[in-house]
Amino acid sequence: MEPSPEITRLLEAWIGADRAALDALMPSVIDELRRIAASFLAREPHARTLQATALVNEAYLRLAQVRPRAWESRSQFFALTAQIMRRILVDHARVQLAEFRGGGLPHLNVDDVNNLEASAGSVLRLDEALLDLETADSRKSRLVELRIFCGLTNQ
Repeated sequence: MEPSPEITRLLEAWIGADRAALDALMPSVIDELRRIAASFLAREPHARTLQATALVNEAYLRLAQVRPRAWESRSQFFALTAQIMRRILVDHARVQLAEFRGGGLPHLNVDDVNNLEASAGSVLRLDEALLDLETADSRKSRLVELRIFCGLTNQ
């Protein structure tokens, strides 16, 4: 994403407890957030009921509840947002697994059930692995998270 003084100014205003700054920030970053969300969803077949815009909207709602901290860079804002999106997908996978185990949904055919359990379960296993890695080495955990969920490269 191209550096923008306006984004930096809005992030700083949000840190200063200006709630309206987050609202003003979103139109400037929405395309990048949709790209990140689409990247998440492309790798998560269990999330086929979610759309990138819905994921970004849910992330916005959760961001609005966060007390912002000082940002060293815009990249930190995008990393935080990507982390929030990851949590949303993990929560979504947990709900799907709960529904799979008798959440009152109509019966599915065997192929649909096997695909649902495998894909949602893989998100939960990935989340558990990242949490384990975080306890051992938080920096490596963050790097893996940004690479997998944000689509960033080693560079």
